[in-house]
Amino acid sequence: MAITDIPEYAHLSKADIEELGRELDKIRADIEADRGERDARYLRNTIRFQRGLELVGRGLIFGSTRRSCWWAGAAALGVAKIVENMELGHNVMHGQWDWMNDPEVHSTTWEWDNTGPSAHWKHTHNYIHHKYTNVLGMDDDVGYGLLRVTRDQRWRPFNYGNLAYNTLLAVFFQWGVAAQHLELGKKRRTPEAKEEFRRDLADVGKKIGRQVTKDYVIYPGLAAAGAAALTKGDVGSVGRAFGKAATANALANVIRNVWSNAVIFCGHFPDGAEKFTKQDVDSETQAEWYLRQMLGSANFRCGFLLAFMSGNLSYQIEHHIYPDLPSNRLAEIAVRVQALCDKYDLPYTTGSFPLQYAKSWRTIAKLSLPDKYLKATADDAPETASERRFKSDLPEGARLHAVLDPVSGRRRGLRTAIRSLRDRRRRGSTAPSPSATATSRAA
Repeated sequence: MAITDIPEYAHLSKADIEELGRELDKIRADIEADRGERDARYLRNTIRFQRGLELVGRGLIFGSTRRSCWWAGAAALGVAKIVENMELGHNVMHGQWDWMNDPEVHSTTWEWDNTGPSAHWKHTHNYIHHKYTNVLGMDDDVGYGLLRVTRDQRWRPFNYGNLAYNTLLAVFFQWGVAAQHLELGKKRRTPEAKEEFRRDLADVGKKIGRQVTKDYVIYPGLAAAGAAALTKGDVGSVGRAFGKAATANALANVIRNVWSNAVIFCGHFPDGAEKFTKQDVDSETQAEWYLRQMLGSANFRCGFLLAFMSGNLSYQIEHHIYPDLPSNRLAEIAVRVQALCDKYDLPYTTGSFPLQYAKSWRTIAKLSLPDKYLKATADDAPETASERRFKSDLPEGARLHAVLDPVSGRRRGLRTAIRSLRDRRRRGSTAPSPSATATSRAA
């Protein structure tokens, strides 16, 4: 089953966790004290770049007499939509730029280029997902109610379609975002709940109407009007211009959808992004919440361009620790978070972008099958684990704690225990290695 005792799984005492929390609080305080003009300039430049790229894309589409211009325009528009959703919309709605007191980029006023209303997104994502990250039964992002992504989710014949469902989810991701807040499978028994659903459904309908009108009526209509003026009303040219603009918008939306899906899955479903049970979540301290974010998120390695195109969600661990700090600061925050992971011997889950995405798809493919066809258990699988994975090293009733290495003076905790377990498997041995035995002894 998923992790039920986070401190024990992390091989940390309560005092260790509170000290880790104080050090993470210090990082927050340092960044908040240092926010200023260079951060505001980064945001303004990003907005200018995004809007300029959108104009270029639409200009190429409007004037496309060649197929190459159509493809270039659709690609440019797709990238502009990615930047608007990832580096602007997502981060602005997290309140990362509220400190500027600029109504244009404030979390309460931004409405993004997406079929999901921003108010709905802020509830399902900012509140539910970030508060209850990877908590089974509380965080809808664990499989989005569609995919089986952990062995803690009971297998059903429906899960045979895991790969097909995720392909459709990737292509139509913005529509999944719009539907998520509605909780379509939820039974609503009271009049109040039914009325709330009707209001939410109306909000989604209005937003979808605006998006469809913009992408598939207004902009294609402008392209058609331009073609009409140039060709003196030639019906064939007008129709082709309308169709080219509409299909280019559709392709741009698919580009944005697939990319957003890939980035989000890299941060939440590769090996090492742990899942948790409901126990003690509502009573956890701020430090314990920090620790859960660190264990439940994953990064991917990148340079500036890939980080920018991912909305800096390549630093998903840091984003989950500090969801309301400016995205352009996450790279420098990551250096300090990695140092803390080294200090407390905690895993820092990262890898290349292709590797993390491939691991996510591998998990989705494996878990489409019944458990009887899978080798590992829910306590010790690559995609999910619990504190029980280390119990074979312990006397009955003993708890896991980090110990100090007598030679180096460094902690030997969770990261060392995972490495030792992996080494034993490679050797084909079930006996604890010396390092694992020392790590798992209760202090």
